[in-house]
Amino acid sequence: MGRTNRNSKTGCASRVESKKAKYPQPPLRKVHYETPVPFGQDRLIPIWVATLALRQKSRQLHFDSAAQMLDFFHLPKDGPHYRRFVEGFKRLFGATIFFGTEDQPHSAPFLDWTRFHFFDVLKLWFDTAEDEFPSVGRHDNAITVSEAFYREIDAHRIPVEREIVAALAHAPGVLDFYIWLVWKSWTNHGAVARIPLVGPRSLKEQLGVAAYPLERTFRLTLRRWLRTVRALWPECPARLSEDHCALVIASSRGVGPICPAPRNSPLS
Repeated sequence: MGRTNRNSKTGCASRVESKKAKYPQPPLRKVHYETPVPFGQDRLIPIWVATLALRQKSRQLHFDSAAQMLDFFHLPKDGPHYRRFVEGFKRLFGATIFFGTEDQPHSAPFLDWTRFHFFDVLKLWFDTAEDEFPSVGRHDNAITVSEAFYREIDAHRIPVEREIVAALAHAPGVLDFYIWLVWKSWTNHGAVARIPLVGPRSLKEQLGVAAYPLERTFRLTLRRWLRTVRALWPECPARLSEDHCALVIASSRGVGPICPAPRNSPLS
């Protein structure tokens, strides 16, 4: 199994070995030498960029200031949050996701790999003294998303609610689960899907969860995530099976609209 060696002080990846992947295991993520690995709130950036791409109907995106992104997620417009997103853009620009298999179906070597990245070009202007992007009109911030990323978000649009994403901005695990639920239920046309929680092709593998070696721990975490999502999306068409071994998901196309998250509601 491959591994990433990371400097404990800088968080930089110094070496990444390839990992034998047998689909549908979670995607392999490799990073450029000495580029920190994306984590935490970095996942908000592709969501915001995807929204811009659909609104501007182009791979070449333009925006005035970081305040637009912070406002979008109801985050404070201060130095720490600004710097967090600047570093997040750098981490995402250096990250590449690999999908593939190295099976030998007929006793012959077989390699089938595909790689994916988010951005082709980044041109971001910022003021290191004031910790904010220059005011409107001084510079144009530009992002060119990769062709594969643009095709994916344009061809597979899903109704993710911005207010729920904002409410889960500090809970990355629940946010990943919510977006996965929206995608799975929206693309589920009529039939009810039953996804096992653990094992081959399970929910645990599809979410890429590796921090819960005990099945019981993951099940408890999933129940907590599902309660949180239901508090924000009462019409969520997902439930645990009676034996608590699978997640049962119906189509969301016939249910009520996604409920905006209360701004000050507690999440537990």
